[in-house]
This record gives sequence, structure tokens and C-alpha cells, in this order.
Amino acid sequence: MATNITPIQRDPDDDVTRRAAAAAGEMTILEHLLELRKRVFWMAFATVLGMSVFFVPAVGFRAIELLKEPALRNVESFNAQAISPMENILVYFRVALLGGLSFAMPMIIFQTFRFISPALMPNEKRWIYPVTIGASAMFVLGVMFAYFIVLPTAYGFLFQFGAEQIADPTPTISSYMDLTTRLILVCGLVFETPVIIMGLAKFGLVTAGKLWRMWRFAIVIAFVASAVLTPTPDPVTQTLVAGPIVVLYFLGIGLAWLVRRN
Repeated sequence: MATNITPIQRDPDDDVTRRAAAAAGEMTILEHLLELRKRVFWMAFATVLGMSVFFVPAVGFRAIELLKEPALRNVESFNAQAISPMENILVYFRVALLGGLSFAMPMIIFQTFRFISPALMPNEKRWIYPVTIGASAMFVLGVMFAYFIVLPTAYGFLFQFGAEQIADPTPTISSYMDLTTRLILVCGLVFETPVIIMGLAKFGLVTAGKLWRMWRFAIVIAFVASAVLTPTPDPVTQTLVAGPIVVLYFLGIGLAWLVRRN
């Protein structure tokens, strides 16, 4: 006697069902999209939470004053100007966004690895937390590198070049903050390179040998990326960004060899 077995219908919104399907490697496209929506939601939530801290006037205005310090170290009379009614408030939101992204960076990294975790082996999933902590710490180190080294050096060159022969530097506050926040964010992301390479090597996606054979292309890509990411055409700023990319790339090769020697 034949028995008809009705397949169990899964609710794609059921989080438990999605986890079980992910463990079995049976996630559908819809379930992948729902999982992505969940991860993006937590990233956005952490960013908005961080921005809310910088929306407090005492915090936001203090952050803007700190971001002016690299210019004041080179030009004591530095005084940015606002030439449109909305410029000050746009700068305030830009600084708050940078603060929110910096605050949310550990969550962004963690949720990114959680999204790709169904493709990882159980022993590889244990590396998600160490890689998240390491990448977050390197992001903070990159922000400090930008604030204490890149920005003072870049503004020392930009503000002194042709100051007597051409014009005194009096940039708008929006253009100054655009360059400042972009360099800080770029350097923060660049400093995550070795930890991310180590994580990819541990997950078996790259090898130290393959990365070493591509070192010439990596140097070219580093300077091209620096030219694209930095809005200034001067070689000093671009070298200050491209140099750490190259150094961190080779550091990542060493870490990749350590975690995957065979």
C-alpha cells in the first residue's frame, strides 16, 4: 500500500527554520535575501545608535573641534568658512555619520561574517569572533594613524604649498570636513586589511603563496585605490594612504601563512 508523504512547508520568515536550512546547506534565494535583510538591519541599527550619540550637541561640536586640530597644528590662524546657509548643519551630520560608522564597525564586521557563516565549516566558524575583534582593533588603529600622522602631514603640505605666492588657505568647512572624514574612514578600513586577509586564509579562500605571487599587482592596486579614494591629486596624501596599504598587505601575507602553513 503506497503512502503519500506531504512535504513539510517551511516558513521563510522563521529564523529557526533558516538556521536549520543554513546548517544543511539548503537555503533558497529568498532565505538568503531574508538573512541579508536581517544582517543589514543590525548594521543600520548600530550605525543609527552611534549617530544618536554624536547628535548630542556637547559631543558633536566637540568632535568637530577635534577634527579641526590637524589643520590648526600647521596654520594657527586657520578658520574655515561657511558660504551657504545649510553648510554647518550638513557638516554636523557628516561628522555624526562618521562617528556612527566608527561606533558600528564591530557590528558591521560581525554581521558580515555571520552572513557568510553558512558556507564555513564548524571549526572555521569559531574564528568569526577573533577576526571581528582583531579587525575592529585595527580599524581604531587606522583612525588614530589618520588623525595623528596622515592629516597633519597632508595639511602641512596642502596649506603651505603656494600660501605666500598664490593665496592663504581658507577652505569652506564642508570641503575641509569632507577630506578629513574621508581620510579617517579610508585609513580605518585600510588597516583592517591584514586581519581580513588572515580570516580569508583561515577560511580557505586565499593562500599566502597566491598572495605573494600577486605582490606586484597589489602595489599597483594600492596606489590606484589611493588615487580614487583620496579626493586630492597631491602625491603626498596619496603616498600616505598607499604606503600603509602595501605594508599591511605583506603583513596579511605573513598572517595568512601562520594560520595556513600547509
